[in-house]
Amino acid sequence: MKRVTIYDVANEAGVSLATVSRVINGSNVVKGGTKQKVEEAIEKLGYKPNAIAQGLALQKTTTIALVIPEASFTYTGQIINGLLDVAKIYKYNIMLHTTTEGINEINDIIENIIKSRVDGVVIYNDKLMREELNTLTKYNVPIVIIGNKVSDSKISSVYVDIENAVYELVMKYLEGGKRDIAIIQDRKNGYSIDQMINGAKKAYATKGLEFNGYLEIPGQYRTSYDFMKDYLQEHKHDLIIANRDSQAIAVVNAAKENGIDIPKEMEIVCVIDTKYNSMMRPQISSFAIPSYDLGAVSMRVMTKMLQENTDDIDKEIELSYLFTPRQSTL
Repeated sequence: MKRVTIYDVANEAGVSLATVSRVINGSNVVKGGTKQKVEEAIEKLGYKPNAIAQGLALQKTTTIALVIPEASFTYTGQIINGLLDVAKIYKYNIMLHTTTEGINEINDIIENIIKSRVDGVVIYNDKLMREELNTLTKYNVPIVIIGNKVSDSKISSVYVDIENAVYELVMKYLEGGKRDIAIIQDRKNGYSIDQMINGAKKAYATKGLEFNGYLEIPGQYRTSYDFMKDYLQEHKHDLIIANRDSQAIAVVNAAKENGIDIPKEMEIVCVIDTKYNSMMRPQISSFAIPSYDLGAVSMRVMTKMLQENTDDIDKEIELSYLFTPRQSTL
Protein backbone atom coordinates (compact mmCIF):
# COMPACT_ATOMS: atom_id res chain seq x y z
CA MET A 1 0.00 0.00 0.00
CA LYS A 2 1.35 3.43 -1.00
CA ARG A 3 2.38 5.60 1.93
CA VAL A 4 0.36 8.82 2.15
CA THR A 5 2.60 11.89 2.22
CA ILE A 6 2.14 15.57 2.87
CA TYR A 7 2.18 16.04 -0.91
CA ASP A 8 -0.94 13.87 -1.25
CA VAL A 9 -2.74 15.93 1.38
CA ALA A 10 -1.82 19.18 -0.39
CA ASN A 11 -3.09 17.85 -3.74
CA GLU A 12 -6.32 16.53 -2.21
CA ALA A 13 -7.04 19.83 -0.44
CA GLY A 14 -5.90 21.97 -3.37
CA VAL A 15 -3.49 23.99 -1.22
CA SER A 16 0.27 24.46 -0.91
CA LEU A 17 2.57 22.28 1.18
CA ALA A 18 3.23 25.28 3.41
CA THR A 19 -0.49 25.58 4.18
CA VAL A 20 -0.73 21.90 5.11
CA SER A 21 2.28 22.28 7.39
CA ARG A 22 0.76 25.31 9.11
CA VAL A 23 -2.44 23.40 9.78
CA ILE A 24 -0.43 20.46 11.19
CA ASN A 25 1.46 22.92 13.40
CA GLY A 26 -1.76 24.50 14.66
CA SER A 27 -0.94 27.90 13.17
CA ASN A 28 -3.60 30.60 13.46
CA VAL A 29 -2.79 32.23 10.11
CA VAL A 30 -4.76 29.69 8.06
CA LYS A 31 -8.36 30.74 7.38
CA GLY A 32 -11.17 28.57 8.71
CA GLY A 33 -12.41 27.29 5.35
CA THR A 34 -8.93 26.38 4.16
CA LYS A 35 -8.09 24.76 7.49
CA GLN A 36 -11.23 22.64 7.25
CA LYS A 37 -10.32 21.47 3.72
CA VAL A 38 -6.88 20.37 4.90
CA GLU A 39 -8.25 18.58 7.95
CA GLU A 40 -10.83 16.78 5.80
CA ALA A 41 -8.08 15.72 3.37
CA ILE A 42 -5.96 14.41 6.24
CA GLU A 43 -8.88 12.38 7.57
CA LYS A 44 -9.93 11.09 4.14
CA LEU A 45 -6.42 9.94 3.18
CA GLY A 46 -5.52 8.68 6.64
CA TYR A 47 -2.40 10.84 6.71
CA LYS A 48 -0.34 10.52 9.88
CA PRO A 49 1.57 13.77 10.50
CA ASN A 50 5.21 13.19 11.32
CA ALA A 51 8.15 15.27 12.30
CA ILE A 52 8.08 17.32 9.10
CA ALA A 53 6.33 20.13 10.94
CA GLN A 54 9.26 20.54 13.28
CA GLY A 55 11.53 20.91 10.27
CA LEU A 56 9.87 24.11 9.15
CA ALA A 57 11.14 26.36 11.90
CA LEU A 58 13.19 29.22 10.53
CA GLN A 59 16.32 28.64 12.55
CA LYS A 60 19.90 28.22 11.45
CA THR A 61 21.45 24.77 11.65
CA THR A 62 24.76 25.47 9.83
CA THR A 63 23.95 22.32 7.85
CA ILE A 64 23.76 22.04 4.06
CA ALA A 65 22.05 19.11 2.33
CA LEU A 66 23.93 17.58 -0.61
CA VAL A 67 21.84 15.49 -3.02
CA ILE A 68 23.65 13.24 -5.49
CA PRO A 69 22.80 10.03 -7.38
CA GLU A 70 24.44 6.99 -5.82
CA ALA A 71 25.38 5.76 -9.29
CA SER A 72 27.54 8.86 -9.83
CA PHE A 73 29.97 8.28 -6.95
CA THR A 74 32.81 7.30 -9.29
CA TYR A 75 32.88 10.73 -10.90
CA THR A 76 31.49 13.00 -8.16
CA GLY A 77 34.24 12.30 -5.64
CA GLN A 78 36.17 15.45 -6.52
CA ILE A 79 32.98 17.52 -6.55
CA ILE A 80 32.26 16.36 -3.00
CA ASN A 81 35.86 17.07 -1.92
CA GLY A 82 35.68 20.63 -3.22
CA LEU A 83 32.37 21.24 -1.52
CA LEU A 84 33.57 19.80 1.80
CA ASP A 85 36.74 21.89 1.80
CA VAL A 86 34.83 25.16 1.39
CA ALA A 87 32.14 24.05 3.85
CA LYS A 88 34.87 23.48 6.45
CA ILE A 89 36.26 26.98 5.92
CA TYR A 90 32.85 28.53 6.57
CA LYS A 91 32.02 26.08 9.37
CA TYR A 92 29.12 24.31 7.69
CA ASN A 93 28.23 20.64 8.08
CA ILE A 94 27.19 18.56 5.08
CA MET A 95 24.28 16.12 5.20
CA LEU A 96 24.48 13.68 2.30
CA HIS A 97 21.33 12.42 0.58
CA THR A 98 21.71 9.85 -2.21
CA THR A 99 19.16 8.94 -4.83
CA THR A 100 19.00 5.36 -6.06
CA GLU A 101 16.81 4.74 -9.08
CA GLY A 102 13.83 2.61 -8.15
CA ILE A 103 14.59 2.76 -4.41
CA ASN A 104 14.77 6.31 -3.06
CA GLU A 105 11.87 8.42 -4.31
CA ILE A 106 12.88 12.04 -4.77
CA ASN A 107 9.78 13.23 -2.86
CA ASP A 108 10.91 11.23 0.17
CA ILE A 109 14.31 12.89 0.01
CA ILE A 110 12.74 16.34 -0.20
CA GLU A 111 10.57 15.53 2.81
CA ASN A 112 13.65 14.44 4.75
CA ILE A 113 15.46 17.63 3.76
CA ILE A 114 12.60 19.77 5.02
CA LYS A 115 12.42 17.77 8.27
CA SER A 116 16.13 18.17 8.87
CA ARG A 117 15.87 21.99 8.82
CA VAL A 118 18.95 22.50 6.67
CA ASP A 119 19.99 26.05 5.78
CA GLY A 120 20.43 25.25 2.08
CA VAL A 121 20.57 22.48 -0.51
CA VAL A 122 23.24 21.67 -3.12
CA ILE A 123 22.01 19.29 -5.82
CA TYR A 124 23.87 17.20 -8.37
CA ASN A 125 20.98 15.31 -9.88
CA ASP A 126 19.47 15.89 -13.32
CA LYS A 127 16.31 13.99 -12.36
CA LEU A 128 15.24 16.69 -9.88
CA MET A 129 12.61 18.53 -11.87
CA ARG A 130 11.21 22.03 -11.54
CA GLU A 131 8.26 20.87 -9.42
CA GLU A 132 10.57 19.48 -6.74
CA LEU A 133 12.72 22.62 -6.82
CA ASN A 134 9.63 24.78 -6.36
CA THR A 135 8.67 22.67 -3.34
CA LEU A 136 11.97 23.47 -1.66
CA THR A 137 11.87 27.17 -2.52
CA LYS A 138 8.40 27.45 -0.92
CA TYR A 139 10.16 26.84 2.38
CA ASN A 140 12.65 29.62 1.69
CA VAL A 141 15.47 27.12 1.18
CA PRO A 142 18.34 28.42 -1.00
CA ILE A 143 19.39 25.95 -3.70
CA VAL A 144 22.55 25.57 -5.77
CA ILE A 145 22.39 23.24 -8.76
CA ILE A 146 25.61 21.62 -9.99
CA GLY A 147 25.69 20.87 -13.70
CA ASN A 148 22.33 22.26 -14.83
CA LYS A 149 21.96 25.88 -15.92
CA VAL A 150 18.94 27.16 -14.00
CA SER A 151 18.31 30.07 -11.68
CA ASP A 152 15.73 32.30 -10.01
CA SER A 153 15.48 34.28 -6.78
CA LYS A 154 16.28 31.23 -4.61
CA ILE A 155 18.20 29.06 -7.08
CA SER A 156 21.75 29.42 -8.39
CA SER A 157 23.74 27.11 -10.64
CA VAL A 158 27.36 26.25 -11.30
CA TYR A 159 27.96 24.35 -14.51
CA VAL A 160 30.15 23.52 -17.47
CA ASP A 161 28.68 24.24 -20.91
CA ILE A 162 28.62 20.67 -22.21
CA GLU A 163 26.47 21.69 -25.17
CA ASN A 164 29.14 24.09 -26.40
CA ALA A 165 31.92 21.57 -25.72
CA VAL A 166 30.25 18.99 -27.96
CA TYR A 167 29.41 21.67 -30.53
CA GLU A 168 33.08 22.62 -30.85
CA LEU A 169 34.16 18.97 -31.03
CA VAL A 170 31.62 18.06 -33.71
CA MET A 171 32.42 21.19 -35.73
CA LYS A 172 36.07 20.16 -35.80
CA TYR A 173 35.19 16.75 -37.22
CA LEU A 174 32.69 18.14 -39.74
CA GLU A 175 35.23 20.64 -40.98
CA GLY A 176 37.67 17.75 -41.34
CA GLY A 177 35.22 15.95 -43.60
CA LYS A 178 34.00 13.40 -41.05
CA ARG A 179 30.22 13.50 -40.94
CA ASP A 180 29.28 10.10 -39.50
CA ILE A 181 29.16 11.02 -35.81
CA ALA A 182 27.12 9.24 -33.13
CA ILE A 183 26.21 9.93 -29.50
CA ILE A 184 25.37 6.92 -27.33
CA GLN A 185 22.58 7.11 -24.78
CA ASP A 186 23.40 7.37 -21.08
CA ARG A 187 20.32 6.20 -19.20
CA LYS A 188 21.63 7.57 -15.91
CA ASN A 189 22.28 11.12 -17.14
CA GLY A 190 19.45 12.29 -19.36
CA TYR A 191 20.13 16.00 -18.95
CA SER A 192 23.77 15.64 -20.00
CA ILE A 193 22.78 13.62 -23.06
CA ASP A 194 20.25 16.29 -24.06
CA GLN A 195 23.01 18.90 -23.89
CA MET A 196 25.30 16.73 -25.99
CA ILE A 197 22.63 16.14 -28.63
CA ASN A 198 21.81 19.85 -28.77
CA GLY A 199 25.49 20.65 -29.32
CA ALA A 200 25.74 18.12 -32.16
CA LYS A 201 22.52 19.36 -33.77
CA LYS A 202 23.78 22.94 -33.63
CA ALA A 203 27.07 21.98 -35.31
CA TYR A 204 25.32 20.02 -38.06
CA ALA A 205 22.85 22.87 -38.62
CA THR A 206 25.76 25.31 -38.96
CA LYS A 207 26.97 23.18 -41.87
CA GLY A 208 23.50 22.90 -43.37
CA LEU A 209 23.18 19.28 -42.24
CA GLU A 210 20.86 17.32 -39.94
CA PHE A 211 22.12 15.26 -37.01
CA ASN A 212 20.61 11.77 -36.85
CA GLY A 213 23.32 9.99 -34.90
CA TYR A 214 21.72 9.44 -31.51
CA LEU A 215 22.11 5.80 -30.48
CA GLU A 216 19.29 4.92 -28.09
CA ILE A 217 19.94 1.66 -26.26
CA PRO A 218 16.96 -0.71 -26.67
CA GLY A 219 15.30 -1.89 -23.49
CA GLN A 220 16.41 -5.50 -23.83
CA TYR A 221 20.05 -4.47 -23.34
CA ARG A 222 21.14 -4.01 -19.73
CA THR A 223 24.48 -2.34 -20.48
CA SER A 224 26.14 -0.16 -23.11
CA TYR A 225 28.62 -2.96 -23.78
CA ASP A 226 25.90 -5.53 -24.51
CA PHE A 227 24.29 -3.16 -26.99
CA MET A 228 27.48 -1.99 -28.71
CA LYS A 229 28.81 -5.55 -29.07
CA ASP A 230 25.80 -6.36 -31.26
CA TYR A 231 25.46 -2.93 -32.87
CA LEU A 232 29.05 -2.75 -34.12
CA GLN A 233 28.69 -6.03 -35.97
CA GLU A 234 26.91 -4.12 -38.73
CA HIS A 235 27.64 -0.45 -38.00
CA LYS A 236 30.68 1.77 -37.76
CA HIS A 237 31.04 5.54 -37.33
CA ASP A 238 33.76 8.13 -37.81
CA LEU A 239 33.32 9.17 -34.18
CA ILE A 240 31.27 7.96 -31.20
CA ILE A 241 30.79 10.34 -28.26
CA ALA A 242 29.92 8.94 -24.83
CA ASN A 243 29.02 10.85 -21.68
CA ARG A 244 31.07 8.76 -19.23
CA ASP A 245 34.42 7.04 -19.65
CA SER A 246 32.89 3.75 -18.50
CA GLN A 247 30.63 3.87 -21.56
CA ALA A 248 33.49 4.84 -23.84
CA ILE A 249 35.53 1.91 -22.49
CA ALA A 250 32.57 -0.37 -23.24
CA VAL A 251 32.54 0.94 -26.83
CA VAL A 252 36.30 0.34 -27.19
CA ASN A 253 35.98 -3.24 -25.95
CA ALA A 254 32.99 -3.93 -28.19
CA ALA A 255 34.85 -2.45 -31.17
CA LYS A 256 37.89 -4.64 -30.53
CA GLU A 257 35.71 -7.75 -30.39
CA ASN A 258 34.26 -6.78 -33.77
CA GLY A 259 37.68 -6.20 -35.33
CA ILE A 260 37.37 -2.40 -35.48
CA ASP A 261 40.66 -0.58 -34.95
CA ILE A 262 40.52 2.33 -32.49
CA PRO A 263 41.33 5.05 -33.57
CA LYS A 264 42.25 4.22 -37.19
CA GLU A 265 38.79 2.99 -38.21
CA MET A 266 36.68 4.67 -35.56
CA GLU A 267 37.42 7.35 -32.96
CA ILE A 268 35.92 7.61 -29.48
CA VAL A 269 35.56 10.58 -27.10
CA CYS A 270 33.94 10.85 -23.66
CA VAL A 271 32.80 13.98 -21.85
CA ILE A 272 33.52 12.88 -18.26
CA ASP A 273 36.48 10.75 -17.31
CA THR A 274 37.66 9.28 -14.01
CA LYS A 275 40.75 7.55 -12.66
CA TYR A 276 39.72 4.43 -14.57
CA ASN A 277 40.51 6.11 -17.88
CA SER A 278 44.19 6.25 -16.93
CA MET A 279 44.18 2.44 -16.64
CA MET A 280 42.59 1.94 -20.07
CA ARG A 281 44.44 1.22 -23.30
CA PRO A 282 43.88 3.01 -25.51
CA GLN A 283 43.23 5.92 -23.17
CA ILE A 284 40.05 7.76 -24.06
CA SER A 285 40.20 11.32 -25.37
CA SER A 286 37.99 13.45 -23.13
CA PHE A 287 37.11 16.85 -21.79
CA ALA A 288 38.85 18.01 -18.64
CA ILE A 289 35.95 19.03 -16.39
CA PRO A 290 36.95 20.99 -13.24
CA SER A 291 35.10 18.68 -10.85
CA TYR A 292 36.75 19.95 -7.66
CA ASP A 293 35.97 23.54 -8.64
CA LEU A 294 32.33 22.67 -9.36
CA GLY A 295 31.95 21.57 -5.75
CA ALA A 296 34.03 24.37 -4.22
CA VAL A 297 32.36 27.18 -6.17
CA SER A 298 28.90 25.74 -5.50
CA MET A 299 29.50 25.79 -1.75
CA ARG A 300 30.91 29.31 -1.91
CA VAL A 301 27.83 30.49 -3.80
CA MET A 302 25.68 28.85 -1.13
CA THR A 303 27.47 30.74 1.67
CA LYS A 304 26.78 34.00 -0.18
CA MET A 305 23.11 33.12 -0.68
CA LEU A 306 22.78 32.57 3.08
CA GLN A 307 23.92 36.11 3.79
CA GLU A 308 21.36 38.88 4.21
CA ASN A 309 22.09 40.75 0.95
CA THR A 310 22.03 38.45 -2.08
CA ASP A 311 21.42 41.02 -4.83
CA ASP A 312 25.02 40.99 -6.07
CA ILE A 313 25.35 37.20 -6.40
CA ASP A 314 25.99 35.80 -9.87
CA LYS A 315 23.19 33.22 -10.14
CA GLU A 316 24.67 31.34 -13.12
CA ILE A 317 28.40 30.60 -12.95
CA GLU A 318 29.99 28.87 -15.92
CA LEU A 319 33.31 27.07 -15.46
CA SER A 320 35.69 26.29 -18.29
CA TYR A 321 36.57 22.96 -19.91
CA LEU A 322 39.51 21.71 -21.95
CA PHE A 323 39.55 18.98 -24.57
CA THR A 324 42.33 16.48 -23.91
CA PRO A 325 43.22 14.31 -26.91
CA ARG A 326 44.57 10.86 -26.06
CA GLN A 327 44.91 7.51 -27.79
CA SER A 328 41.29 7.00 -28.91
CA THR A 329 41.41 9.84 -31.47
CA LEU A 330 43.75 10.64 -34.34
